[in-house]
Amino acid sequence: MPTRSSVAWAIATWFGCGLSPVAPGTVGTAAALGIAILIEHYAGWPPAAFAALALAISAPGIWAAGETARQSKIHDPGFVVVDEVVGQWLALAGARALNWKTYLAAFLLFRLFDIWKPPPVRQLEALPGGVGIVADDLMAGLYAALVVFLAGYFRLY
Repeated sequence: MPTRSSVAWAIATWFGCGLSPVAPGTVGTAAALGIAILIEHYAGWPPAAFAALALAISAPGIWAAGETARQSKIHDPGFVVVDEVVGQWLALAGARALNWKTYLAAFLLFRLFDIWKPPPVRQLEALPGGVGIVADDLMAGLYAALVVFLAGYFRLY
């Protein structure tokens, strides 16, 4: 039976994606996008369903990120990428339709806002434990969702 720490580690690293030696955050984001594409293709989920999925994963993600950060004694470990997963799924929720253009836009915009950290993204990062690790990416995902939504509203895709 897996221990609490092994379950936290699996969730926090998104089942090993965060262990990538190069750009673990981007690898975690790409994994989230790949899962979303499969879910949309095979289950037909609409974009808004990804907001619900992001929120559903947020609570265990906050716990796992906080537990893993505490065990590693690193405030916001780079190998914790569950935050990128929830942020990417939230970014997809802004799309009016899911297609290669919206997938690409949501991916690039989420990574932009996650790296740039415009206010209040950076301030949310300062919250304690797993809340701070995940909250900043949720805000970056919300910014990306808003831009993707506006692009769709103005029929740019």
